[in-house]
Amino acid sequence: MRLILDTFVPGDRAGFPSASDLGAPEYALDLASLNPRKAERRQLETVLRLWDSRGLGVALGGRPRKFSSLSQSEREQVLLGLAESRVGAKRALFGALKGVAGISYYVSSDADGRSAAWDEIGFPGPLGLRADAPAAPLSPTRVSADTELDCDVVVVGSGAGGGTAAGVLAAAGLDVVVLEAGEYHDDADFGGNEKVAFRDLYAPAPTVSTEGQIQLIAGSGLGGGTVVNYTTSFRTPDHVREEWASYGAEQFAGDEYDSALDAVIHRLGVNVDHDLAAPRDALLETGAKALGWSVAAMPRNVKGCDMGVECGRCGLGCRLGAKQSVAKTWLVDAAARGARLLVGTRAMKMLSENGRAAGVHAVSGEHTVTVRARAVVVAAGSIQTPALLKRSGLGNPNIGRYLRLHPVSVVWGRFDDRVEPWVGSMQSRYVDELRDLDGDGYGVLFETGPATPGLGSVFMPWRGAAAHRAAMAELGHLAPMAVLVRDKDSGEVKVDRSGEAVVHYKLSPHDTEHLMQGIEGAAKIWEAAGANRIATAQQTEVAYSPGRGTAADFASRARAAGAAPGTLALASLHIMGSARMGGTPEVSAVNPDGEAWDLPGLVVADASCFPTASGVNPMISIESIAYMNASRLAARLA
Repeated sequence: MRLILDTFVPGDRAGFPSASDLGAPEYALDLASLNPRKAERRQLETVLRLWDSRGLGVALGGRPRKFSSLSQSEREQVLLGLAESRVGAKRALFGALKGVAGISYYVSSDADGRSAAWDEIGFPGPLGLRADAPAAPLSPTRVSADTELDCDVVVVGSGAGGGTAAGVLAAAGLDVVVLEAGEYHDDADFGGNEKVAFRDLYAPAPTVSTEGQIQLIAGSGLGGGTVVNYTTSFRTPDHVREEWASYGAEQFAGDEYDSALDAVIHRLGVNVDHDLAAPRDALLETGAKALGWSVAAMPRNVKGCDMGVECGRCGLGCRLGAKQSVAKTWLVDAAARGARLLVGTRAMKMLSENGRAAGVHAVSGEHTVTVRARAVVVAAGSIQTPALLKRSGLGNPNIGRYLRLHPVSVVWGRFDDRVEPWVGSMQSRYVDELRDLDGDGYGVLFETGPATPGLGSVFMPWRGAAAHRAAMAELGHLAPMAVLVRDKDSGEVKVDRSGEAVVHYKLSPHDTEHLMQGIEGAAKIWEAAGANRIATAQQTEVAYSPGRGTAADFASRARAAGAAPGTLALASLHIMGSARMGGTPEVSAVNPDGEAWDLPGLVVADASCFPTASGVNPMISIESIAYMNASRLAARLA
């Protein structure tokens, strides 16, 4: 790992640290060790064991030479040979290594908590822990022995879906137990430190689709993704609701779902009062207005947000407690009404009796946890929910299918003045001018997001160590525009022999074309905003300077470079639709109540339920579905 990472970031004799100098290889291996999928851990071990062999030298570079015997320049050529290979698996390997190198290096610091790489960027480093942070509002339990519990409803997962469902069910007077695989972190634990947050607050696996085309980013811990998300709080668009209703869950188009949306908006305190534009969002707004395109303030679930330095690190946890996550709202409501919250407890299989769901078998470290219940709510997220259903023997063929990911890439705009993209409101403006490209409600949404060095490196191509260092040094002058595709076509969640989730997803030609139209639109916005250089996140250099190129030519070259695995940095922060709701078992995994066709008493209440992609940041939609499904379940149990 040191050989590989030190090739990506070799450092220099003038004091600029190498990856090894900052302990990045150790951090990379630490993250890899958290992966619960043994097959992937073994695969990495095999690659690392063979990497410095003559045999792999032939496979990678065509010559029987050990990697360690090559010069820095020759090592770089080996890596670039992978990046430029016609073989998708080789490009995917390069993409994985590049991602590991960038994140591990740019989140790391020396013994004094500093990095010369940060200094070169002008990045001030982590904010640090607050000595005056208030006491945490929740007191979850970690089991210390084999445990058996009884309750009315056991809820698997504590994020947007599970947290909301727990609050609704407890408010109905039901005895609720919540099982969370992650840990509990609150204001006093958040220091704006990428290294800590990526390890503690994000799911360790799966982190990439099997094809290597798209990175998967999901929250982990009590409160799930609502603790680290960007506070973006869109209601489900009307045309999406109509589409969802057409699958047989007709309430999506009616008053019941209206009431659920209203209840969630109210509980989270969603508002547009915290709409001070971050520097990057001000540029987005300037460019959109110059084009005559629609741009609006972002509704956000915050109270007392600073909309500045603190807010820019909110994806690493909100130190101010301003973000109204479910760990500040619905879970607090649930705990106040007696709900029991268990952390570090992973659900492995559903229990059933007489053809109905009857509880959950889980593990916590070396201990077993058995929770017997009248009903089970599964809200483990759109990767782990279908995996749990499959491990439990449910046979509906739609379980795991119709996975939507809102594929996102970045178009960078470079500006003369410093932008400092890690500063300012997480997301305070959006542009939806191209939301409907074909007349069927499918298109792209433009947003910006904070780019700290580690996250920024994910979308920064690597074309050699010196070139990458120079590009990262410019980060303070760059504004990242996210091009978010409402994907019409889908992927699938499967499980391996051990029952662990495996994600299959290939961006379809239809959705790739929409992505390319979005890249062209983003270039137009940045050009209108005054950018002096505009570039994609593709491995092949695709860039232009306004006045010496056009957005149309830029888009043409982006299409030529493509979006195949390993050619373009793509990520998903919105994972949806793998156990969708519908009117019949032929088209859906769960019925209009969210109840599994195969197992009465088992209700799904998270983004898995989405019949199709939401087209907007999904938090409010997830919580509203959970509110509705949990309300229906409470009525049945009563």
